[in-house]
Amino acid sequence: MEASKGEEMYYLIDTKLTECTADECHAATGQYVAVLTPEEWTKERDSFEMGIDMEPDILDIHNTTAEVNYDSVTGTFKVPRRNDLSGDDDRFAFALDEKGIVFIDPGDTAAKVIKGITGTKKWRLPSLERFIYDFLEQMIHGDSLLLDNYEKELDGIDSDIDSGKDADLARLSDIRVELRDLRTHYSQLIDMAQEFEENENNFFKPDNIRYFKLFSNRVSRLHGTVNSLLDYTAQIRDTYQSRLDVQQNRIMTVLTVVTTVFMPLTLIAGWYGMNFRYMPELDWVGGYPLVIVVCILIVICSLVFFKRKKWL
Repeated sequence: MEASKGEEMYYLIDTKLTECTADECHAATGQYVAVLTPEEWTKERDSFEMGIDMEPDILDIHNTTAEVNYDSVTGTFKVPRRNDLSGDDDRFAFALDEKGIVFIDPGDTAAKVIKGITGTKKWRLPSLERFIYDFLEQMIHGDSLLLDNYEKELDGIDSDIDSGKDADLARLSDIRVELRDLRTHYSQLIDMAQEFEENENNFFKPDNIRYFKLFSNRVSRLHGTVNSLLDYTAQIRDTYQSRLDVQQNRIMTVLTVVTTVFMPLTLIAGWYGMNFRYMPELDWVGGYPLVIVVCILIVICSLVFFKRKKWL
């Protein structure tokens, strides 16, 4: 059975997630998982008997967070799409207590994640805490490979700069933006895991708190990798700017040398262009060849001087 948008779904937490009906979910003595649309949640929220003080705003989700109520925990997810980090994020909310968790999703993101869990996870010690861990872990599944691909892409850009090729600086800027979005997402996931680990309402068994600590450590490592990649992008940008400065300095050096060589030649041209009546060189047969020789000597001496000073 494929997860579809707007589908009401109920599961019981056993050695694996077992699909059930709404009535079976409410009547069960064990813990449950449910996925509802915002409209379904509005109709059925009272049947879950959660003490919710702060209702999550499904239509106005800005981050991933968890809030402790008197007798429940509510929160929201804002998940960047890994295949299109520059596009719109997936957004949905949740509410949980010691009996189970309800996802309120206008799309199909939560349903797809849960379907992935039902197809791959079996538990020796089933619990709500273990389900939440697996749900959160599915969100970062494959991110290590994603970050490795970013690193390879940055290596390619850095190599192009070193070899003097035209580097894709627009892509470098896009990567920086995408990495910053991932860093924000990881920071919020860490905060959420720590909120669960705090276990203020004692919804979670003390022995199972370790799942949230384990998840927090995993995301912290990803967060550290993203920070390293952001530093790498800054280094690449600085390297490019340095090479650009070197090229500009070389151009300015050539222009300075050319200007310096032609300054005395310009002086000579200006000097003999003043048209005074009594200029003896004008009537001398060797005057023109002499000026040519002097100009050539000036050019040669200037070039030798600049060469010795290593300006050329």
